[in-house]
Amino acid sequence: MIDNRPILIIGGRGKTGARVNSLLNERGIATRPVSRASNIPFDWTKRETWAPALNSVSKAYVTYQPDLAVDGAEEDIAELSRLAREEGLEHVVLLSGRGEPGAQRAEAALQASGVGWTNVRASWFNQNFSEGPFRDGILAGELALPAEPIPEPFIDADDIADVVVEALTADGHADRLYEVTGPRAITFAEAVDEMAKAVGRPIRYRQIPVEAFVEQMRPYAPEDIITLLVELFTVVLDGRNVEVMSGVEEALGRAPVDFSDFARRAAATGAWEAGS
Repeated sequence: MIDNRPILIIGGRGKTGARVNSLLNERGIATRPVSRASNIPFDWTKRETWAPALNSVSKAYVTYQPDLAVDGAEEDIAELSRLAREEGLEHVVLLSGRGEPGAQRAEAALQASGVGWTNVRASWFNQNFSEGPFRDGILAGELALPAEPIPEPFIDADDIADVVVEALTADGHADRLYEVTGPRAITFAEAVDEMAKAVGRPIRYRQIPVEAFVEQMRPYAPEDIITLLVELFTVVLDGRNVEVMSGVEEALGRAPVDFSDFARRAAATGAWEAGS
């Protein structure tokens, strides 16, 4: 029997959620992308919105805001998973983060819920440079961050979306963990060099003290997001995630996108042109 109920996408406007939504729609699969502003709203801070969003859907892709590393995420995922089981969902795919103990506790909460699960544990996104918080620095010609020269195997959001769609639509992915990274680990300074080559103009990376980063971010982000970013730069980015993992190959049977290919593609689409 074909299940025609839509697939729920929590964070349907996010970097990966929007991509997952588009890919599923291209296949003719009905979706329900939700956020605080959607017709059926979903707000992580308002649990009364969760059950209506889960009602009458078949599966779900879940991204958590601001990050699974924050206090309370484990409890939220446990409650959402309980509701998903009550609503009869077949499968929940959770986007998680590498090297974050809180995120791994949230993964375990989903696994213990009794609903079918897939955990996609991802490294830092390539698209943070083209669609996210680091884009302004690239446009300005200097990216100033508190990241030390520790390599990170940046992952492309398109690869994450492909893995998620595969897990939601094909057999063989239930009760699996996919740890997804790019094919090589590079430092932030090396990433900036690759983007400079792609756009054909000078861009430099400058490491700054944490205190300077906090002051730099205060006009643009709330304190809880700044605290999270500081933890990611100073705790998670400590070398624990240097190893390249095979999750993309395991799920899709192909290699992940290399950072240099991402940089060339982003430059070609005008991501780092003023006004774009």
